[in-house]
Amino acid sequence: MTRLSVNINKIATLRNARGGNTPDIINFTKDIESFGAQGITVHPRPDERHITYSDVYNLSQVVKTEFNIEGNPNKNFIDLVLNVKPAQVTLVPDAEDAITSNKGWDIKTNFEFLKDVILEFKNNKIRTSVFVDPLVKMIEYAKKIGTDRVELYTENYASRYFNNKHEAIEKYISAAKIANDLNLGLNAGHDLNYKNLKFFNQSIPELLEVSIGHALISESLYHGLEKTIKMYIGQLNK
Repeated sequence: MTRLSVNINKIATLRNARGGNTPDIINFTKDIESFGAQGITVHPRPDERHITYSDVYNLSQVVKTEFNIEGNPNKNFIDLVLNVKPAQVTLVPDAEDAITSNKGWDIKTNFEFLKDVILEFKNNKIRTSVFVDPLVKMIEYAKKIGTDRVELYTENYASRYFNNKHEAIEKYISAAKIANDLNLGLNAGHDLNYKNLKFFNQSIPELLEVSIGHALISESLYHGLEKTIKMYIGQLNK
């Protein structure tokens, strides 16, 4: 079964809109895990506009499933990850002013930088994943820099799903095949939701994990958090 890691950034965004500690990030995280999610994802950004660095440290004391920290590996981010030592770190090339992640790495251009960062994390026994577009060449470069996994950036799939889901998935199937052939673990995320998730999961061989936040948290406003998580887990049964 593909694992569900819930990105809790939107919970922090809601909290930060009023200040204080409502909703409580720690309690939400405990509930998300108790409702069946197999992981927790956070994406702290330099301006800390949602998840803060102190949140990450606090969460590291309570997360019982897999803790995944994603972000652009600047010095502060690297130091944070090395101090917390999560199960997984996902490297994302988002600009400081980006509203959300909007592209995968150009690994060829950033080859030496990424290779050095990944080596440092792996020396500290932290599994690494690199955010990539579904391009065969990028998957091949990902293998060369020594990452354990790649995370396929799925916005293009999600935006084209209702027009022609079979065309939308083609590049992802090709990328997944190369990743499997190269013995790279395979994750996916960005704009996956309840409607497009099942087809993606069934089409992509050996998909290990999806990271979903915005859609899942939004849908939980209608259905409740527990029911929504169980609905998503149901879509991930092969």
